[in-house]
Amino acid sequence: MKKIPALIFLLIAALPSAWCQGKFYTRTGNISFVTKGVLETVKAENKTVTCVLNSQTGQLQFSVLMRGFEFRKALMQEHFNENYVESEKYPNAQFIGQITGTPLPDLSKDGTYAAKVEGKLTLHGITRDISTESTIIVKQGQVHATAAFNILLSDYKIKIPALVKNSLSNTVNIAVACMLQPLQ
Repeated sequence: MKKIPALIFLLIAALPSAWCQGKFYTRTGNISFVTKGVLETVKAENKTVTCVLNSQTGQLQFSVLMRGFEFRKALMQEHFNENYVESEKYPNAQFIGQITGTPLPDLSKDGTYAAKVEGKLTLHGITRDISTESTIIVKQGQVHATAAFNILLSDYKIKIPALVKNSLSNTVNIAVACMLQPLQ
């Protein structure tokens, strides 16, 4: 009888690690974007991206605070938050998706894997389908994932003021890079 409580304790203690098995995360992922215009190229970077990847199902999710993007010029950052993405009203963007294809990359083995990612990007209160190719590099238990894709500002109802409409592109090139650790 004394062994039953000890066995129950061991099972309860093992549950969190079983639940986390195959999951990877970061809170220091990197998303950058570039939009080239006639007069100026606008670049920004955010190094506080949260990402969770379930290697067993291929499900992944990114979340980024819009105010976390840093620009070369303070005025660009202010305009980005106030006039374009309206960070007060829409404080974050997120991507919920899936690594598609069979088989899924085996993230328990070192190697470089190409993977297609499909999902939904929510930005400025609008959700749209996104599909892109990604590269996943596994080295000594760490997972480094990268991807790049383009969006149109007009698809997310982000308006370019008339004053600079001819100077800025509607197309934004987005790059994602995350170093993921096993979730413990």
